[in-house]
Amino acid sequence: MGADVQFRVWDPALSVLVVKDLVAATRMTAQSAMAKALGKKSLREIQGEKLRIGEQLLLDINDMTKSWGLEVDRVELTMEAVLQPPRDALLGPLGAVAPVLEGSPPQLAAHLLNSTPSAPEAADSVGTVSEVEPPRRRPSAVELLSAVEPILSEALVSQVGASYQVDIILPGGARSTFFIDLSSGSGRAGCGVPQGSPDVVLEVAEEDLQELMLGELRPLAAYMSGRLRVQGDLQLALRLEELFKAVKLHR
Repeated sequence: MGADVQFRVWDPALSVLVVKDLVAATRMTAQSAMAKALGKKSLREIQGEKLRIGEQLLLDINDMTKSWGLEVDRVELTMEAVLQPPRDALLGPLGAVAPVLEGSPPQLAAHLLNSTPSAPEAADSVGTVSEVEPPRRRPSAVELLSAVEPILSEALVSQVGASYQVDIILPGGARSTFFIDLSSGSGRAGCGVPQGSPDVVLEVAEEDLQELMLGELRPLAAYMSGRLRVQGDLQLALRLEELFKAVKLHR
């Protein structure tokens, strides 16, 4: 098994006091979380759920490491290492740890993967060659948000059940505000702030909002990387992914 795990130290003093070897402790924690997450899954399931498994691993590892003054920013399954059995039992199932990176504030990256390359994955089906399409213009965030209201429904309201204020940071530094109310009825959306206090206030750059609404960026990954700032209940914020799926489906 293998994964790339990137983390940062937000409290250097605490990280020294709590654990003796920060990289080794993080590796063991990630190793345990991966064994629990992947132990009962087939290779096909791991391949199909790679992103979701990585997001869950990020949460599980952070539950333990935040008390060390450390926060994991990214976990990405490395399929080459998943497919390759460990070469040395002393390395554990996650393989060797790469050199520690330093920065200001201190930045650490542990690459938990095996160094031996694995054989190419067998193809499940024969691929076909399609004609090259001309590049399509990426719709602006405002255009995407304007397409939200027509797809609102009682079913979407029952899935989400919250109201949102979205503060968009435009390329020039200006800001635009949009509201999405999925708390009652068939839902409402439009420019400006919502009536009453929203359950969640989101702040996001226009480019990142485009990626979120086009399904190119997951809300949890955006939040953990600092690209999505959340005021309010994080779990309610993550429910907006249901809306983003609906937007992508109706494009």
